[in-house]
Amino acid sequence: MSSSPQTTARTVAVVLAGGTGSRVGLPLPKQLVKIAGKPVIEHTLAVFEDSPDIDDIVVYMHPDYLGEVQAIVSRAGFTKVRGIHAGGGTRSDTTRRAITALTASARPGEDPNVLFHDAVRPLVSRRIICDCVRALSRHRAVDVAIPSADTVITTHTRAEEGEFIASVPQRAALRRGQTPQGFKLSTIRQAYEKAARDPQFEATDDCSVVLRYLPHTPVHVVRGEEHNMKITHPVDIFIAEKLFQLATHRIPGHDGDDACHSRLRDKVVVIFGASYGIGADVAALAEQHGARVFKYSRTTTGTYVENPRDVQAALADAHTSAGRIDYVVNTAGLLRIGKLTDTSPDDIAHATAVNYLAPIHIARAAHPYLRQTRGQLLFYTSSSYTRGRAHYGLYSSTKAATVNLTQSLADEWADDHIRVNCINPERTRTPMRLNAFGDEPEDSLLTSHTVATTSIDALLSPLTGQVIDVRRQDPLHTTHPRTPAPASASASASATADSTASLRRAARTDPLPRRKRLARHEATGESAGRGAGVLMFPTPPPDAA
Repeated sequence: MSSSPQTTARTVAVVLAGGTGSRVGLPLPKQLVKIAGKPVIEHTLAVFEDSPDIDDIVVYMHPDYLGEVQAIVSRAGFTKVRGIHAGGGTRSDTTRRAITALTASARPGEDPNVLFHDAVRPLVSRRIICDCVRALSRHRAVDVAIPSADTVITTHTRAEEGEFIASVPQRAALRRGQTPQGFKLSTIRQAYEKAARDPQFEATDDCSVVLRYLPHTPVHVVRGEEHNMKITHPVDIFIAEKLFQLATHRIPGHDGDDACHSRLRDKVVVIFGASYGIGADVAALAEQHGARVFKYSRTTTGTYVENPRDVQAALADAHTSAGRIDYVVNTAGLLRIGKLTDTSPDDIAHATAVNYLAPIHIARAAHPYLRQTRGQLLFYTSSSYTRGRAHYGLYSSTKAATVNLTQSLADEWADDHIRVNCINPERTRTPMRLNAFGDEPEDSLLTSHTVATTSIDALLSPLTGQVIDVRRQDPLHTTHPRTPAPASASASASATADSTASLRRAARTDPLPRRKRLARHEATGESAGRGAGVLMFPTPPPDAA
């Protein structure tokens, strides 16, 4: 039977970052590789820094890269990091070093909680951390695991004949281990003291040490998450990048309207493309929360975003009036439908100028103002950026370029403390979409207010270099027939609508031939009528907000 440690015990997160990245095939450790605009270890440390259940953080890094981690901690302003130390030659050696240091620093009679976590699991959630700490109030050892979706086999080798199946364990009882692994300090110390007397000792994780050398100490299992993956192989970097994109719509909340109001009060927001739709809603929400908003568009102020002088003049006007600029938001865009070979050179130049050169002009002009305030630049893209489609390759390619620009600038401007992000909503109900598609089922579309709310959350978040998907259904927490969806998923999204069925229903009232309807549907993808683009039939204004 496990004892009941005090619930007020201090909790220390030990972040293990001693690997060299040899399996990833990179010239630097994988924990220093940048994903979503930041080094992997920075993402990991940020989760523990932001967790109210963590009191202190200690990092054990490969000795050749201690300076790099110190620079990351200093730049990010992590206040819970108490030390950055050289790791050992193996995982177990590093754990021993941590146990020795924590024992020496513990107060008399103190038995703190210790969470050992792989630095290369940057997608660990606050829920997992919270569950581990709570479990340590009832148990002395805790692991994190998820069910195995694959059949696991054991094998044996017959000389030169190769490998053969020895057994097939029942999958229902199998779990895939993750981190953090949590312990009372006295428990993991006792386990390693006994292991030190075993000349055959070897281990790749710490729970197995407790299981082997303290067999009467139960190891409780906390439910993990599929996306709490470990970056080990080259492909994992690309998977983690996409998981960050999918996860970022769950932006850290601002704890209600009052907190939002306090954080936006007297801030200065400049919005390009603010005449209607998402841009107008972002402006209204920002003003509602006390921000001073400057709205520019072709139709209201005669501001053409493709003209660098107009952009410079707008920003100078806002700065002269307000004395500062904290946020710059660009929702202007232009979408032309048709074959590239049928598009005139003038139309190509115009679309490229609005959709791609304008963000560049805005970024260049906004940089000195945002550097002064350590502010944020916010762009909008289209779901079509992931794969070009027929009849609007010009549009989708410029939106892919906008995503690349976002990630590049986030990296380039990190030392200036300027954050750069990009909003990527699904199909959204706006006046432009209503004019283009007619009335559609409300449950198949986002509202522009929803997208604007996420945009405000993005401005208030510490995120940078991320594509923030705004979805009706969280792709990481889609309900499985056997697995209930977490409560957070139902709070953030409604059920996903069948867009093909919506198109068929619209066909009953749409006078366009089916081919043109499909082209128009594809051309807007999941973004028609929203801030990232305007349907062009044939030449509407470039303000799509």
